[in-house]
Amino acid sequence: MSGSQAAPPAKSPAGVEVVAEADVVVIGGGPGGFAAALRARREGCSVVMVEKFDMPGGVHTSGLQGAANPGVGGIHTELMERFDREGCIYAADEKSLPGWAGNALSHYDYYLPPGSPFKRVSFNPDGAGNVMVKMLDEAGVHAIYGASFVDVEMEADGGERRITHAIIETVGGREAIRGRVFVEGSGTAEVVARAGAPFVRGGGRQPETLSDGQSRPIPGGLLWIMSGIDFAETAAYQKREDDPALSKLINKARAAGDIPPELYRPRLADKGVYGDHYIGHPTVDMSPIRGPGTFILWQNVPYEWALHMDDDAEHASRAKRDLRRLIDAEARFLVKYVPGFQHAFIAHVGRYVGVRDGRHPIGEYVFSIDDAREERRFADAVTRPMTKTFFWDAYKRYTFEIPYRCFLPKEVSNLLLTGASLSFTFETIFMVMRNFPWCTQTGEIAGLAAARSVRQRITPKQLQWTEPLF
Repeated sequence: MSGSQAAPPAKSPAGVEVVAEADVVVIGGGPGGFAAALRARREGCSVVMVEKFDMPGGVHTSGLQGAANPGVGGIHTELMERFDREGCIYAADEKSLPGWAGNALSHYDYYLPPGSPFKRVSFNPDGAGNVMVKMLDEAGVHAIYGASFVDVEMEADGGERRITHAIIETVGGREAIRGRVFVEGSGTAEVVARAGAPFVRGGGRQPETLSDGQSRPIPGGLLWIMSGIDFAETAAYQKREDDPALSKLINKARAAGDIPPELYRPRLADKGVYGDHYIGHPTVDMSPIRGPGTFILWQNVPYEWALHMDDDAEHASRAKRDLRRLIDAEARFLVKYVPGFQHAFIAHVGRYVGVRDGRHPIGEYVFSIDDAREERRFADAVTRPMTKTFFWDAYKRYTFEIPYRCFLPKEVSNLLLTGASLSFTFETIFMVMRNFPWCTQTGEIAGLAAARSVRQRITPKQLQWTEPLF
């Protein structure tokens, strides 16, 4: 026989077939991973992005959050403008949704004076996911959807270690992706954990009433959408019966056995940094989304369950199972008891339970609450001074900077952090620094740092960051 035979597929050192190779490999396509992949590709790098769901956006698309914000510059502004241009944005105000401002059922606008002007802007999570898919395709990012990140392969790099391959699971089985620089976009520091880099497990100071020694993370939640709601009828009932939080209806349903004990449970007394936020879920919690008559609702993990959904498989499974059970119970209650909901129906349930308090990597610098309170400045600041309101700190506003070193986990030379997986203490990342605009900005910063490192043939830790990007 004559002719040549195809070379066997390349294998990683552990024997896993290598299916892709790139300058920059991004694990996770949430706001941080999406922006990192897009910026690195636009800087001229080859980029592979791995995402476990069918679209980028993380909790804001697959998780249904859909919170639109004014553009803060760069990719975030481009994204908001693109959502608007492609018909994904929905805005409610006092004219289209009278009775909403100051309403006890409002997730965001409960604090407003009743009847006051407001504007609540959201984006269609599924439509927005389509837009984000197109943006990555247009840029030439090699995105692998339906791929679960499972491990890394590493080698020594001086006094540290470097990642050589990301190991994923797809319909084709276990596969490896080789890269020069890797970006942590999982949202729960999965790459950090698999790489053996140091981190602090989720959880913080506990309520005195639950001081049993368990580490209780700030509870995560599963978002769901209901359509067919006539909120004007609901608001009329609230006013007519003097029942702003639907307490009379909740008590009636509970007495009839139509509400399980975990639903609408009382708030727990808490002395921790997060005040009474997420400490119990005593009433309906909703916000307009997608169009008239459609609202997103929050179903939080009961705080007392102490679930670590980011690192305990049984905890994660329990959350998925039991939160759907509670969503079903809440929907049945709303339809049966609450005026305005009699024709409502479940339109969508999030693809996963959002984790609010997962692993906190220990980086070359750990940003703390004192850094914000003392308004510290850094030579390697990634942004100009920004002002944020710390609502558990008597709603004080602080102006501070974030150093590039917060993007660099200890012990791994070629990994960059983003979003909720930055090197921050838990109270700071949770209360202030995990929103859509900031996570997108951090992704863009990481993507630029990765590209600069590739161009200069150095590691991200050797890169000198001297000028803010935003």
